Amino acid sequence: MRLVSWNVNGIRAVHNKHLFLPCIEQLKPDVLCLQETKAMQGQAEIDLPEYEEYWNSAEKKGYSGTAIFSKHAPLSVRNGIPAHLVKKFKLADDGYGDVSKEGRVIAAEFPSLWVVTVYTPNAKPDLTRLTLRHKQWDPAFLAYMKELEREKPVAFCGDLNVAHTPDDLAHPKANEGEHGYTKEEREGVDRIIDAGFVDTFRLFTQGNGHYSWWSHFANARARNVGWRIDYWFVSKKLVSKVQGAAIHPLIKGSDHCPVSLDIKI
Repeated sequence: MRLVSWNVNGIRAVHNKHLFLPCIEQLKPDVLCLQETKAMQGQAEIDLPEYEEYWNSAEKKGYSGTAIFSKHAPLSVRNGIPAHLVKKFKLADDGYGDVSKEGRVIAAEFPSLWVVTVYTPNAKPDLTRLTLRHKQWDPAFLAYMKELEREKPVAFCGDLNVAHTPDDLAHPKANEGEHGYTKEEREGVDRIIDAGFVDTFRLFTQGNGHYSWWSHFANARARNVGWRIDYWFVSKKLVSKVQGAAIHPLIKGSDHCPVSLDIKI
C-alpha cells in the first residue's frame, strides 16, 4: 500500500498548472493525503474516478483545508479534532481565526490502520501563533492520535510546520528561534516520538540535504536550501510493516514536494 502526503498550497493552482494529475500518475498512491487545499470539494475539476474523495475545508474561503483521495473506501471518516479535545485544550479563536474550524485534520479508518492527514498551524514569522501551537494544538492533536491508536494502529502525515532536528533544514544556526525551528515547536515532535510514534523517513535515510519545502526566494529550491517539514509517522506496531519512505523533490507544483510511505497492510 502506497501512502502519499502533499501540501499542494492550493489544489486549484496546482491543477491549473497541469501538475496535479502527473504527480498521481507518477507516484500511484493508494491513498493521497493533501494539505492546504484552499478549496471546497468541487471547486477544482479533477477527474479521478478510481479514487474516493473526502474533504475538510476551512470555513474561511481559500484558506487551509485538507483532503484524502483513496482507491479503497474507508470504513469511516472523521473530520477535525473531536469536540471534547477542542474543549479540553481550549482551541478557540486566537485572533487569526478558530483553529478548530480551519479544516486541518481528516482521519480515515481502514481495516488494519487509521490514516490521518494534518495541516499544523504555522506559528507565524512574529511567533504570534506559537502559544496556540505549543500549548493547545500540538497537545490536542497528539491526544487525538493516541485516542485513535487505542482503536487500531495509526499512520499520520502532513505539513507539521517544523523542522525537528538540525539535519532537517539547510541552515539550522541561522534559523534558531525562527518560526518553524523554535524550541517549542521542536518539543511538539519530541512528544510525538516519546508517545511511541516513529518518523518513517529516518528509518531509511539519515543526515541532511533531504528537504520537502523551499522558500520562493533566492532560488532556494534549485540550490536545495530547504526544510523537511512534511512527515509520515506510524505507530510502533506498524514499523515492521514499513517497506519504504521517501521524499520526492523533483515533483513540482507547490513550494512543498510530496512525501511517500510504502507499507505492507
